[in-house]
Amino acid sequence: MKLTKEDIKKIIPHRDPFLFLDEIIELESLKSGIGIKHVKEDDFFFEGHFPEKPVMPGVLIIESLAQVGAVILLSSPEYQGKIVYFTGISNAKFRKSVLPGDTLELRCELHKIRRGFGFGHAEAYIKGELACEADISFAVGQ
Repeated sequence: MKLTKEDIKKIIPHRDPFLFLDEIIELESLKSGIGIKHVKEDDFFFEGHFPEKPVMPGVLIIESLAQVGAVILLSSPEYQGKIVYFTGISNAKFRKSVLPGDTLELRCELHKIRRGFGFGHAEAYIKGELACEADISFAVGQ
């Protein structure tokens, strides 16, 4: 299943400037998904994050990955209309700088969902090279 940015807005409550997904190119509800973020030179965070040598902040890469996880959970009928809270990050590693002009391929796979909590692993790639990875967890709220 593919989703446009407008489709994503119907699933998760995030809005610009804090919606970090441009599209979902693959989605298996409650299991896995692949999102795309086109990193643009005029993205708001570059104004203050090393303006002379802009680099996408690592926390925003992690947030982008978490948003893919939220779409995976909230695309399921049992969780539609709810909110997903990001509850944990572990084993995060940043392996490559994300620069203006890069396209992030954001992969997330959920390993376990239990009583409204989800646990998974997420990875961000640039042109097939691993840029970031982390184990992430979520809680579904009202």
